[in-house]
Amino acid sequence: MNLKMPLVDLKAQHLELKSEIDAAIRDVVDSQQFIMGPQVAEFEQDLAAYAQVPYAFGCASGTDALQLALMALGVGPGDEVITSPFTFAATVEVIALLGATPVYTDIDLASYNIRVDQVAGLITPRTKAIIPVHLYGQPADMDELLEIGKRHEIPIVEDGAQALGAYYRDEKVCGLGTIGCTSFFPAKNLGAYGDAGGVFTRDEALADRLAKIRAHGSDKRYWHELLGVNSRIDTLQAAILQVKLPHLDRWNQHRQQVAAWYNEQLNPAWVTTPVCGVDRTHIYQQYTIRVEQRDALQQYLTKNGIPSAVHYPTPLYLQPVFRDAQWDSRCPNSEKASNTVLSLPMHPYLTREQVQLVVDTIHGFFEQD
Repeated sequence: MNLKMPLVDLKAQHLELKSEIDAAIRDVVDSQQFIMGPQVAEFEQDLAAYAQVPYAFGCASGTDALQLALMALGVGPGDEVITSPFTFAATVEVIALLGATPVYTDIDLASYNIRVDQVAGLITPRTKAIIPVHLYGQPADMDELLEIGKRHEIPIVEDGAQALGAYYRDEKVCGLGTIGCTSFFPAKNLGAYGDAGGVFTRDEALADRLAKIRAHGSDKRYWHELLGVNSRIDTLQAAILQVKLPHLDRWNQHRQQVAAWYNEQLNPAWVTTPVCGVDRTHIYQQYTIRVEQRDALQQYLTKNGIPSAVHYPTPLYLQPVFRDAQWDSRCPNSEKASNTVLSLPMHPYLTREQVQLVVDTIHGFFEQD
């Protein structure tokens, strides 16, 4: 039996739900209501219930979700937004696109989330928002962040692109802060068949702004109250996601089982495995180890048919478009992580035998003469 596997198995998930998804797509095509068809409102209602918030909106991508959130909060030129440099570029991209300045905390090497103990010292009169990233599927330290936000009257925008369905204490992420954001990129735990994203809030006034901003600043045809963008979720994507949403918790639970298999079998003398806080759940969008010989190990895995990925190889302040030398010496954990992290195969269809193959291959690398 061939136990080799893809990094993420989208085909297996599609085959599981193919008949339901085909029917959902056919319904949209037959209706010809491709923009804001009835499936959009239905999915948004289901999404809000899932995230335990009163308001949820679909949008065109996870990147747009972050931009919509900052626009709804009035972030613009001259403002500052505190966030992590160890994340996908979109988190900082939207800050820069609005003319604001990213201000970086370092990360905690155990969780890869922002160091909350550094946040208060970075706040200035120009600070307009704080964006914690729930990296790899584990929530950031939200109690401390919410207390800082409340004390300084600064909104917290959750970047939950990798963490939809994770719990912090007894509440789901994306409903903890002022606004929550997620991505439905196909490889996410809840993935669309193209780009899509979601925004969440408990605040009625912000919900009204978010709904208008994503549709050209309008909720009535040809009447524009706010400066907005075109970021409506496609009806097709909403229909597909509506089929998949009821399965998300089951998929996340299998990811947790896969992570447990990895944790049980990987030798801690050779690799550092993920750590999950006792007061939260981890849903493992990525299963990411840390290893000093990262590049050599990755090459060895590739040679032996095991896929892997580096999330992320360069802190954002070292990226050419965001280059900011003042952070080079301030975020050593981010740079260490960038040089040592390696994401292993992770999806809801991995078997114990496949995990064992990955582990055996990793151990084979370290056991070489």
